Amino acid sequence: MRSDGFSIPPNAAGKRIQVKPFNKQSFIIQLTMAALAVLTVYGFISFDYKDVTLLGGLAAAFENFKIMFTEAHFVHFTFAEAVYQVLITIGLAALTTLFGAVIALFLGLFAARNLSNDKVSAVIKGAVAFIRAVPTVLWVLIFAVAAGLGSVAAVIGMTFHSVGYLIKAYSESFEEMDEGVIEALRGSGASFWHIVFQAVIPSTITYLISWTFLRFEINFGVAVAMGAAAGAGGIGFDLFMASGFYFDLREVGMITYFILTFAILLELLAIRIKSNLRAR
Repeated sequence: MRSDGFSIPPNAAGKRIQVKPFNKQSFIIQLTMAALAVLTVYGFISFDYKDVTLLGGLAAAFENFKIMFTEAHFVHFTFAEAVYQVLITIGLAALTTLFGAVIALFLGLFAARNLSNDKVSAVIKGAVAFIRAVPTVLWVLIFAVAAGLGSVAAVIGMTFHSVGYLIKAYSESFEEMDEGVIEALRGSGASFWHIVFQAVIPSTITYLISWTFLRFEINFGVAVAMGAAAGAGGIGFDLFMASGFYFDLREVGMITYFILTFAILLELLAIRIKSNLRAR
């Protein structure tokens, strides 16, 4: 106990107060976030809203949502045509995922540090990081310059981004393998491809399938957007026409229901596949 009558907490004596040192990187991040927050507030304040008030805008938005989701029905095409367009979108997602998985599986082997040269791995991972940094929409628009807007540019652009995503996922799965198994096979004289097909693929097949199906789900959502942005067809193009050309909120709501239904079915299928893989 101190002379002034206050007691010292246990284990408090002798401890130094740790002051967090100045970190330039965190300071720049905090300064950037503060600047963005100030610009956002300024933008909301200075924006010309005309005669629209906040309450009036919210009321109109709720009214639009009410029309979309309570009065949804088809106007410009039938139920069978909608199912066909959704199947086109799923086919677009499946095609790009298949192409991306095949290419990424090959390059992922050379990107894994435990299977390849460090320099080769660094080059592939650097290129993959650049590919992933560019959004899929931009890749589609870049390839549209050469191939024109349509399904071809969408497939190439989506495949390009899928390759970048899956190479990272596959290579990290390969790098998590037990080094002892690989060293044992190398010591017994096994070639690179023998190691790949006898040890690497069988040991990581569950992870590969899981990552591939996850990318398929992502590509389904991207294919919907590309149908509108790049004219790739499918249910996304119908959604664009209903919202931007016909401006029929009832048809927009019905198409949204279709997309959500198929997205939920894909998620249930993914859960089923993952549970079957874990049970093995």
